[in-house]
Amino acid sequence: MKRKYGDRSDWTRILERDYVQSYLETDHFKGYLSLLKVDKVKEPLYVKYADQTICIVNDGYLWLQQFPSDKHHSVTTMFDEKGHIVQWYIDICYTNGVSEDNVPWMDDLYLDIVVLPSGEVIQKDVEELNEALLNGTIDKSLYDLAKQEAHMINAFIKDRNFPLLQLSKEHKDILLQMLQKGDLTEK
Repeated sequence: MKRKYGDRSDWTRILERDYVQSYLETDHFKGYLSLLKVDKVKEPLYVKYADQTICIVNDGYLWLQQFPSDKHHSVTTMFDEKGHIVQWYIDICYTNGVSEDNVPWMDDLYLDIVVLPSGEVIQKDVEELNEALLNGTIDKSLYDLAKQEAHMINAFIKDRNFPLLQLSKEHKDILLQMLQKGDLTEK
């Protein structure tokens, strides 16, 4: 398992950034939100899915991360420099938490689900999950947890009932307002 932090402070591709985070508790979401505003990168980052190549980070991009409490997933919504959603990237994870420095994190369980604005859904890293079980990085209970969570989220997406996708623009706007006010973290 790999722990991934919301501030992405170890990401050297990003040369200039702004970052803001907040804890939010509403009827539809309870957990931490983080927003990485990418001002300047060394070079853009592209991913290839079947027959299309998508830029997921470049100058002016925003990465919103939603870390719901007591769930086994987190969602990163990537916005381009015009504010359009490029993709939703759903990490299946063991748990979400907060560091001693109050930075949200998740313990990644390898499986990922990508949802494109077109509605296309892409399953990723099944082989990484299988390998982690085979080499003893995770046990059978974590393997089963990851598979069950991915199955449940895929069903929600198919039924258009996965609220974090619909909340991404609203959550981005909340954090952008905080960033514009200079309120970089709300604890």
